[in-house]
Amino acid sequence: MRVVLTWRDKVEHCIYDLAFKPDGTQLILAAGNRLLVYDTSDGSLLQPLKGHKDTVYCVAYAKDGKRFASGSADKNVIIWTSKLEGILKYTHNDSIQCVSYNPVTHQLASGSSSDFALWSPEQKSISKHKSSSKITCCSWTNDGQYLALGMFNGIISIRNKNGDEKVKIERPGGSLSPVWSICWNPSSRWESFWINRENEDAEEIIANSYYQDIPSTLKSAVYSSQGSEAEEEEQEEEDDSLRDDNLEEHNDILAVADWGQKLSFYQLSGKQIGKDRSLNFNACCISYFTKGEYILLGGSDKQVSLFTKDGVRLGTVGEQNSWVWTCRAKPDSNYVAVGCQDGTISFYQLIFSTVHGLYKNRYAYRDSMTDVIVQHLITEQKVRIKCKELVKKIAICKNRLAIQLPEKILIYELYSDDSSDMHYRVKEKMVKKFECNLLVVCADHIVLCQEKRLQCLSFSGVKEREWQMESLIRYIKVIGGPPGREGLLVGLKNGQILKIFVDNPFAIVLLKQATAVRCLDMSASRKKLAVVDENDTCLVYDIHTKELLFQEPNANSVAWNTQCEDMLCFSGGGYLNIKASTFPVHQQKLQGFVVGYNGSKIFCLHAFAMSAVEVPQSTPMYQYLDRKMFKEAYQIACLGVTDTDWRELAMEALEGLEFETAKKAFTRVQDLRYLELINSIEERKKRGETNNDLFLADVFSYQGKFHEAAKLYKKSGHENLALDMYTDLRMFEYAKDFLGSGDPKETRMLITKQADWARNINEPKNAVEMYISAGEYVKAIEISGDHGWVDTLIDIARKLDRAEREPLLMCARYFKKLDNPGYAAETYLKIGDLKSLVQLHVETQHWDEAFALGEKHPEFKEDIYMPYAQWLAENDRFEESQKAFHKAGRQKEAVRVLEQLTDNAVEESRFNDAAYYYWMLSMQCLDIAQDAAQKDAMLSKFHYFQHLAEMYHGYHTIHRYTEEPFSSHRPETLFNISRFLLHNLSKDTPVGISKVITLFTLAKQSKALGAYKLARDAYEKLRGLRIPARFQKSIELGSITIRAKPFHDNEELVPLCYRCSTNNPLLNNLGNVCINCRQPFVFSASSYEVLHLVEFYLEKGITDEEAVSLIDLEVPRHKRENRCQEITSNNSQTLRLDETVGCMGDDPFTAKLSFEQGGSEFVPVVVSRSVLRSMSRRDVLIKRWPPPLRWQYFRSLLPEASITMCPSCFQMFHSEDYELLVLQHTRCPYCRRPIDGPSL
Repeated sequence: MRVVLTWRDKVEHCIYDLAFKPDGTQLILAAGNRLLVYDTSDGSLLQPLKGHKDTVYCVAYAKDGKRFASGSADKNVIIWTSKLEGILKYTHNDSIQCVSYNPVTHQLASGSSSDFALWSPEQKSISKHKSSSKITCCSWTNDGQYLALGMFNGIISIRNKNGDEKVKIERPGGSLSPVWSICWNPSSRWESFWINRENEDAEEIIANSYYQDIPSTLKSAVYSSQGSEAEEEEQEEEDDSLRDDNLEEHNDILAVADWGQKLSFYQLSGKQIGKDRSLNFNACCISYFTKGEYILLGGSDKQVSLFTKDGVRLGTVGEQNSWVWTCRAKPDSNYVAVGCQDGTISFYQLIFSTVHGLYKNRYAYRDSMTDVIVQHLITEQKVRIKCKELVKKIAICKNRLAIQLPEKILIYELYSDDSSDMHYRVKEKMVKKFECNLLVVCADHIVLCQEKRLQCLSFSGVKEREWQMESLIRYIKVIGGPPGREGLLVGLKNGQILKIFVDNPFAIVLLKQATAVRCLDMSASRKKLAVVDENDTCLVYDIHTKELLFQEPNANSVAWNTQCEDMLCFSGGGYLNIKASTFPVHQQKLQGFVVGYNGSKIFCLHAFAMSAVEVPQSTPMYQYLDRKMFKEAYQIACLGVTDTDWRELAMEALEGLEFETAKKAFTRVQDLRYLELINSIEERKKRGETNNDLFLADVFSYQGKFHEAAKLYKKSGHENLALDMYTDLRMFEYAKDFLGSGDPKETRMLITKQADWARNINEPKNAVEMYISAGEYVKAIEISGDHGWVDTLIDIARKLDRAEREPLLMCARYFKKLDNPGYAAETYLKIGDLKSLVQLHVETQHWDEAFALGEKHPEFKEDIYMPYAQWLAENDRFEESQKAFHKAGRQKEAVRVLEQLTDNAVEESRFNDAAYYYWMLSMQCLDIAQDAAQKDAMLSKFHYFQHLAEMYHGYHTIHRYTEEPFSSHRPETLFNISRFLLHNLSKDTPVGISKVITLFTLAKQSKALGAYKLARDAYEKLRGLRIPARFQKSIELGSITIRAKPFHDNEELVPLCYRCSTNNPLLNNLGNVCINCRQPFVFSASSYEVLHLVEFYLEKGITDEEAVSLIDLEVPRHKRENRCQEITSNNSQTLRLDETVGCMGDDPFTAKLSFEQGGSEFVPVVVSRSVLRSMSRRDVLIKRWPPPLRWQYFRSLLPEASITMCPSCFQMFHSEDYELLVLQHTRCPYCRRPIDGPSL
């Protein structure tokens, strides 16, 4: 540290206090009863201010720079503006001892001998608070929340902004140690420092500390033996500093100086930090310097001393002739103003010199005057060593570090020999005061430089040897050597350069030049010496011959590359200069001094910071390449060049056939393609190939120099390689020129390759044309199809012969894909592939064309109808689908579809559809029954499904009656259907049919028609069944009301057997048969009335055809002319009768009925040929069932009542009912056969 007096002035009165304007342009002094305003730049007095009547003791400036305040023995406080005008005055009861502005709110605190006051610019009133003792000093915290008051009785009182006491610090000295000056640290970063300091004293290691201290006191020996390590400093220094600020925002540190000659530090809570520091003088003023890094103290010792923030004395700022009453640092600068008892005002500048040392990639420098930071310039690791005393000199060499303190020298060593190890420990301590200009450390010695003399001392402090020089020593450097025998390079002011070994008392003169030495360095091989002289010239000598090799101007420092013998760098004039061998110098801008050169890193010292600059070595590498010095260029590149430079080196070496260097360079840039080329060339050389032209041709082809490569291929007799190269590169025109008029086969091959290339570069039109010309139809079809060029495909398909089946099939596939089935069909017809044609029609759903083709070629019937049926099913056309399955001969699929449809219809309560589907199932089973193997099973299913169809058909009406609010059916119809269902529900009840609903309907309709007895029976049966809630009320009501009715049925409702003329009960335990003759009743499929039909059977030996022929014979009948009229059509058989009723007494069939009726067993009516002849065709209805069933014959006993039978389902209807239903639905109500459509 160096102190320079900038200006000085002297006044008549004592200077008790001073304050800087926050911008640092003005200095306010309290001198006598006046305030003096000085210009800080030159020390000129700007203006004296008069306002006080007695001595001014204190002055303070607001942080915003708008006003300042002064306090005097006249008990007044005056507020002044920045324009030096007094604007306000208020008084105390005693003389004013101190004033201080709040740094945040600009609230003014003033203290006197008996009280203190708080004044704010926003408030008109002043709040005053009594004090138990004289207030000598005051200071606000950084955040303006608290005010510290120092008192004459040794007590420190900490108050809030309202003046209330929060903390009271009673110091041990009491009134014997009056507190004369206090000051809060302007930075709050030191809380963690003090905590670490206390823990150091307790020999504890702080794991979360930013740095770990290495003690230099007596305790360090203990740490050394225990292996204490210095903690590495992470790169995120700035981030951690910010984090520390946040943690310690409210942890201010208060520095206290008293007249007990002690310096103390306290936290805001009142807790003392560390121990009291003895000063040996009465401190009159204390203030912080450079944002809390240092402390300025002045007092009875007649000087201002500089201390560290933790109270370690560093040196004297300025000695005076009288007591120092006040000292302050100029804001944000390194200037200090001092005021003395004798009226002297001094203005000093503090200059802090750089104390540092460098060895290879380790740089040690002083920080905060008492700390040493060792920085690894390659890894950017740092370690801090806290010495707690002023660091005067630093030296570093290999694993040794020497630190000179005021009274001793500490020697540190690394824990290990690892080059990246940053853990230092104390090795030796030389407790003795040394004076030297330069300090050098070796493995076992330290060397002190004192003007012209060098002293070598052991670590124990014993002087082993001494060298006396002819001139002042200007530069000294350790240049290596074994431990205890290191060599030193010394440069003198007279131009002499010497080499000294620490174990040799004689210095070796290397050379002498005419100019003084400023900087020195020796090359790694000790063959060359670089010198920078006082004329800023860099001179390079050969050490052995003493010859000057070259010199360069504008140099202030120089360094050899430690990894390359022929490279050095020097700095000067704002430029960095790099020189390789004897090549010209390469320059680039750089500020600072070059102090080291390792590989591609240049270590540069700029201001107070050392940095490692990465410098590409491109220029020297290209200088070597220009001279084809590939190996030397590779060595330079290894120091650090860009990937582009590596690639250029590799290419140049490859063209120069220097394969080893090229291989290394290509490995560096990871270019596998060229590495494979080099490996192949090396393999060929091992096999005995020696044609360098061929090798070079391969290199040229890889580099893109194709014409040069072709010439070399031709020269070496390998024209085929040139042709392959051109075709691979799609240079077909060059290939044709190179080929000339050659073999047509090769020309065709060349066209094919050209077409391949056109296809790859997305020129498909040209590729197709070339493929067609080369006869490659498959590739041409593939491209055309992928691009959707239908016209091109048509041309190719029509051009091809039908024998070329594969290309034609490809054309057809693309026609299908491009939605052109017509051209696909044409192509399939051309090659005669009918199966594919059928598949095409099926896939395109052109069913008419497919059916037409199936008619001509029945073998494809299944291939057509199966997909057709599946398509119908997918489109919810299940009935048509079932028929299609049937046509395709897939009976199982047809039955499965119908069963699924039936189950769905029942589940969804569509009973009319269920009846229809069961009828279709029965007919399907009847069709399958033609197979003798399945006849019995299928016939059984046929009768079962017919039965279910009839049941569901009738139940549909009942269900609609109970579910819908209105019914179009007559009560008689509902009555008949209910009876029909109940007679068939005696055994099993089909799924979906409710017996409750059926009985409920029967009960209601019976009551309505007068069948009260039957209604009672129905209600009684309902009582034994589980009744849904929605019918519960109606059934209970009906059960009660029916009891009021007569216990008999309406005789008109009783059914009559037309065979035996027996009246049958309304509920028949035998079912739908006569109780007398057991003849089954025939019901109308609409009204479910018993029809006047009697079924008869044929005698054995009479076939159905013969029976029909016999019946068709018209036999004359007496008195029956014009009695009836028969109408026959494809859709129905209708029998119309005249109103006149004839006598049937002569009818043989009637006689047959009366003869064979009676008995407990059913006896069918069997007719002979004679009876058949007597029958009229108009009176007979025939159910013409397909095989294996026999036909059924029925005779109408009331010819005047017309009956119609559906020729499809063979269900009987009253003709009037049938006609009405057909008019409503245009189809049969049972089998849904369209009236105008063909029968199934």
